[in-house]
Amino acid sequence: MFQYFDVKLVYWAHMKLHIVTIGAPKLAYAKQGWEEYIKRLGRFHQVRTSHLADKYADDAKQLMTTAGNAYLVAMEITGEQHTSEQLAAFLEKRAMGGREVCFMIGGPDGLPQDVRRAADSRWSLSRLTMPHDLAMVVTAEALYRASSISAGHPYHRG
Repeated sequence: MFQYFDVKLVYWAHMKLHIVTIGAPKLAYAKQGWEEYIKRLGRFHQVRTSHLADKYADDAKQLMTTAGNAYLVAMEITGEQHTSEQLAAFLEKRAMGGREVCFMIGGPDGLPQDVRRAADSRWSLSRLTMPHDLAMVVTAEALYRASSISAGHPYHRG
């Protein structure tokens, strides 16, 4: 019996994601949401997180060292906004590139200019200003939702 599988999904399932943040979620709702969505995201991808101390918020060199050779997505208010389906397509395209994808969330004042310039792309969750803890949770949930779309998982419809 011939068994069909989609090569795109094989590459996609092995995608490496790295989420770098200045600080870790501090509020109870954010800690719980962050942990839940990172755990769920781990069902689809190899996920690692790096929470850097606040003292590195303006240290472009440290931030870039932490990102390594990954495809760098700077999370910033002036970046491109995506629907969940567009984010899913973005992740699928990046998976085919074979590089780890690093999503970098800066401190309360955003990312240093040198990091913004070095980024391969820029993503905005919203034009609204939101608390740092909430931005972390929304990022993790959006990545999980986009991944569930690509996997055909019913979460997106819920």
